[in-house]
Amino acid sequence: MAYQPIENYGLIGDMHTVALVGMDGSIDWLCYPYFDSPSVFAAILDDEKGGRFKISPSVSDGVTYKQFYWPDTNVLTTRFFSSDGVGEILDFMPVNRSGKTETNHPLIRRICVLRGTVSFRMECSPAFNYARDRHRVSIRRHGAVFNSDNLSLELSTSCKLKQTDKGVFAEFTLNEGEVISFVLREFLPEPDDRPHFSEGEIQRLFDETVDYWQRWISRCTYTGRWREVVYRSAFVLKLLTFEPTGAIVASPTCSLPEIIGGGRNWDYRYTWVRDAAFTLYALLRIGFTEEAEKFIRWLEKRCHEIDFDGSLQIMYTISGGHEIKEEILDHLDGYMGSKPVRIGNAAHKQLQLDIYGELMDSVYLYNKYGAPISYDLWTKLRMAVDWVCENSHRRDHGIWEIRGEPKHFVYSKLMCWVALDRGLRLADKRSFPADSSRWLKCRDLLYEEIMAKGWNSRRKTFVQHYGSDILDAANLIMPLVFFVAPNDPRMLMTLDAVSKSPAEGGLLSSSLVYRYDVDKTGDGLEGTEGAFNICSFWLVEALTRAGRSDPKRLAMARVIFERMLGYANHLGLYAEQTAQNGVATGNFPQAFTHLSLISAAFNLDRALSASR
Repeated sequence: MAYQPIENYGLIGDMHTVALVGMDGSIDWLCYPYFDSPSVFAAILDDEKGGRFKISPSVSDGVTYKQFYWPDTNVLTTRFFSSDGVGEILDFMPVNRSGKTETNHPLIRRICVLRGTVSFRMECSPAFNYARDRHRVSIRRHGAVFNSDNLSLELSTSCKLKQTDKGVFAEFTLNEGEVISFVLREFLPEPDDRPHFSEGEIQRLFDETVDYWQRWISRCTYTGRWREVVYRSAFVLKLLTFEPTGAIVASPTCSLPEIIGGGRNWDYRYTWVRDAAFTLYALLRIGFTEEAEKFIRWLEKRCHEIDFDGSLQIMYTISGGHEIKEEILDHLDGYMGSKPVRIGNAAHKQLQLDIYGELMDSVYLYNKYGAPISYDLWTKLRMAVDWVCENSHRRDHGIWEIRGEPKHFVYSKLMCWVALDRGLRLADKRSFPADSSRWLKCRDLLYEEIMAKGWNSRRKTFVQHYGSDILDAANLIMPLVFFVAPNDPRMLMTLDAVSKSPAEGGLLSSSLVYRYDVDKTGDGLEGTEGAFNICSFWLVEALTRAGRSDPKRLAMARVIFERMLGYANHLGLYAEQTAQNGVATGNFPQAFTHLSLISAAFNLDRALSASR
């Protein structure tokens, strides 16, 4: 079997974990039972050893495929068209009407034939613990059980199964109107004759799951021009939310390469503090205050874990754990031979000064649009702002988590300014006790320092770090956090510099924006990378804000936004990056991209309506 393009996958989940379902009916990625649990299926990282759960027509010649979501849900349909008939798979993980999941997290695959007669083959070959643990297979009356030392799974079905070295398979034929289902769930030792799910029970779970998702999305307040893509992005953010804690993973996958064959392969199944402000802004903007509140509660717990000196870790596990050991899985080949395959993330030990700005901005926004924060939380936030005063002069590894030497990154200094600014605003708004005179002095000194050292007078642009002439798309955030006015001459010149092609020294290639020039940055890594999708939406938003007084920039923002929509996959999902040839690269789907799409769509729609 060959690797599928990353953009060929759809996403299902139950707010505890997700599965990637290919257009050929193969589930090639599932960590179970949680996002950061070891994988059960990982064929996307090793086609031979990774494990998969595939259902497809027995004869592939002449078969065409379509994949789409049940209207306003996260229930995925994969449809097969052949000369003999039309069949489809409904894939979903049950969620009841109150948003609760089944205790053993079943994954349901329901196969039916809509027209004619279609023969299918089902293969379920798990590979526990990233294909490191062996397992035993036993056929039972109503399916099969896969037993490993740390996890046991049950495949329940009325279909007769046959055993293979790696798992089980079945071959069956369905006529028009006939249905058969497969349910994969954690095995709980019970009598051998435990009945499988009836079709009536599966129908009930399907109805409840559809009802939950349709009720949930009905709370969205966005009614603008790009309603469908905003809805899908909201669905992605909800699927990437760990329901027990409210944390949101950056992506549900690990080690999908930033460039095919390259080594820039990372594990994103964790929660970054950096994502807080962007996520909260996106959720609050479109009416999802409950999700924003759960995320702020998760953040509040992290704040109460702040070190005695006021410092904060940059990222945590979905349960709030601090240790995220990075290791390399040498036995896996990687997606299309892209090694190394990494799990864990050593960046959690880096110094990244920008996270304090994102933390304070998120709390400020929640206090403004959600609910007032508590005094106890404020005491911890005050420690963090004091820490910024004492440490903003330091070099760090920056938003892009370089693995080279630390630098005075302009974006990091900018977000230190944001931390101080939002601290002052919060203290003033809520009359909280604070060392306001010290914060104000530090904030203003930082502003002047950025304007003096972060600005390159020769290139007439803000640059990546002090003393450089390298562009960095992260600086597009400046007007979004109100550091400069969107029509400030320095910001407009930065927009013009970024909007040039790479051949002209810029970062924009068609509608795609690179985060920086990897050949000049010295990020401590080998190889190249694709365009960074979030940066394209940042450019849209910066142009949108500048476009309020310049119709040409507003028109440019709309063109870039519309073109970016063309780089989503067939379901409206985005990976982290887009390669030179237009294919998706990096971890998939990427929360950062989808939340920036929501923000860009909201502000662009509002600006276009105001310009009429």
